[in-house]
Amino acid sequence: MSLKLIKLDAIDSTNNYLKELARNTTIVDETVVVAKRQLKGRGQMENSWQSQNGKSLTFSVLKKFTGFKIDDQAYLNYAVSVGVYNGFKKLEIKNVTIKWPNDILSYGKKVCGILIETQLAGNEIVSSIIGLGINVNETSFIELPKASSLRLVSGKDFILSEVLEVVCTSVLDALNLLNANAFQKIKTNYEENLFRKDQVSSFKDINGNLFNGIIKGVNSDGKLLIETEDEKIKAFGFKEVTLLY
Repeated sequence: MSLKLIKLDAIDSTNNYLKELARNTTIVDETVVVAKRQLKGRGQMENSWQSQNGKSLTFSVLKKFTGFKIDDQAYLNYAVSVGVYNGFKKLEIKNVTIKWPNDILSYGKKVCGILIETQLAGNEIVSSIIGLGINVNETSFIELPKASSLRLVSGKDFILSEVLEVVCTSVLDALNLLNANAFQKIKTNYEENLFRKDQVSSFKDINGNLFNGIIKGVNSDGKLLIETEDEKIKAFGFKEVTLLY
């Protein structure tokens, strides 16, 4: 697969750049913007994403949809997560899992962050800009004990362009399943690879209360399903619960 690439030296955010480009020009589906340096990268809920020049990958992908309902938005997150997971498996990264909602881990440490922004028309998602930050060849994460890189978990250096090609292709393959309405397949793949699924784990709820539970999966609204100590399965939205590990 030949990617439709726009390469930049430095930019505040590849997501912002792609949004402006889509707003002001007619841009082709599956365009990818990659920056050597991203100055103001963002994660979920306006968290910042730290990247290292020449060692990290920061890029954004534009994907257009037809007939994709807003009510099915959770499957967009599932598809992107599964796509990155599949890409890492092709790169022979071991012990890859998806930490709900969309952090990609290897050996329990974060190696990829995802930020998804959607463009709406009526009750449909017409396009999405997917930002990805991948720790590739870094070997040091000061004050970030839960972060790692493909280099650290595999013991080998990677060529950034090859990682970009493999991960982008896998993400776009997964996103095309949405246009084929293969929602259940995507959700099943996502759930099969959830971090700490079916294991007793500790959590903190939005009020700061600690409790033990078992991750059982996710629902069609994107919520995490946790079996609590009273054997009831409860659904938690983003920021309503924190997994402690």
